[in-house]
Amino acid sequence: MSEPVAKTTPILVAASEKPTLMPRFDVVVVGSGALGASAAFHLARAGRSVALLDKAEIASQTSPRAAGLSGQLRRNIVMSTLARRSVEKLLAFADETGEPMELYQPGSMNIARTERHRVQLEKAVAWGQSLGFPIEALSPEEACERMPFLRPTGVLSATHLKTDVFLEPAQVPRGYAAAAAKLGAELHPHTRVDSFVAEGAKIRRVLTDRGEFEADAVVDAAGAWARRLAQLAGSEAPMVPMRHQLMVTEPIDGVGNDQPIVRVIDVNVYVRPDRGGLMLGGYERDPRPLDLNQTPVDFRVEDLELDLSVLRRLAATVGDQFPVFVDAPIREHRGGLPTMTIDGEHIVGPAPGLDNLYLLAGCNVGGLSISPALGEEIAAWVVRGAPSFDLSRMSPARFPQGLSASELLAGATERYAHYYSPPPVLPGAY
Repeated sequence: MSEPVAKTTPILVAASEKPTLMPRFDVVVVGSGALGASAAFHLARAGRSVALLDKAEIASQTSPRAAGLSGQLRRNIVMSTLARRSVEKLLAFADETGEPMELYQPGSMNIARTERHRVQLEKAVAWGQSLGFPIEALSPEEACERMPFLRPTGVLSATHLKTDVFLEPAQVPRGYAAAAAKLGAELHPHTRVDSFVAEGAKIRRVLTDRGEFEADAVVDAAGAWARRLAQLAGSEAPMVPMRHQLMVTEPIDGVGNDQPIVRVIDVNVYVRPDRGGLMLGGYERDPRPLDLNQTPVDFRVEDLELDLSVLRRLAATVGDQFPVFVDAPIREHRGGLPTMTIDGEHIVGPAPGLDNLYLLAGCNVGGLSISPALGEEIAAWVVRGAPSFDLSRMSPARFPQGLSASELLAGATERYAHYYSPPPVLPGAY
């Protein structure tokens, strides 16, 4: 059985009184989820003075409500490289940050129940092996041996990528924020950004409800609010916040942390062990977007209306494969607001029309597991003027001019609803 490296402890940060004057910072990072906290840590490690701002508590919004699972084999080389590096950094998290990290590495299995997805998994094995991933094809019986709660009924084929990990998600943003603070970064919870002051194409001041922050650069990693923040600065970050939910059962005899993550491709359902119980989450065909223009300014993710019936329906779609969920008592039901783009790619890099605003957004549900590498890359962009390799496919300027609200919503919804089997985005990808 895989053993945890260590246990993590939460960051407890009290709101400060409203200041009349803030010191000048090299970089202001807005948003303390996994992406923003990772950016703050890597910037502070590079010797920059950093202020990490959040309208709520530090590391308290969508990231701690994530599923906490990795999927390193993506549909293009860039994403696969970043995802693999992120897992390596998570495994080395304690050494790199000085903060504890508890994680497990039993790998992940993908399950095909249709002929189309059997072919997709066959191609995925060839694609993954060409990139050097330890991935193999499994028979239905072999898959059930590795995940004893899986039944072979209706399963045509499976794959197993041996190095994927899962973890309690709150550790990532909390650990990075704490590590950044130890390097001198200032944490400012309950600090809402209201506007920016720019000179030409450069932001000079960040105006908040707790004072003004002067900075040479700003990183917008505000999660569900990142598009609104970019618009405040006169730029754009086309993405849509979507409600995503998961549930965790009460402890079940036989569940172990050496059992892999399982994804059932055709119905977009995932399952993994979780503290003695089993987690189930997924991507429904009719997701619920959040219109921030109709949302109160003081809205928090904890105010999000959840609906357990969505998860019950998803559980029913895999009832033949995971009958354990039919009547299992539920210990936890949680949800957050990941952001979807029309092409399924993240939004990373300089904001259109501004010289010193950097966007780190559009998580497309996989932001937590890839945050170690993306935070490191955005820090390199700010410090050295460029990332370590070509991230042009994630450029904020890539979106078509005149993209309408209805087109954005339709594209983002399509990506969410077909999360595990979108159309290929690069020649040669599976």
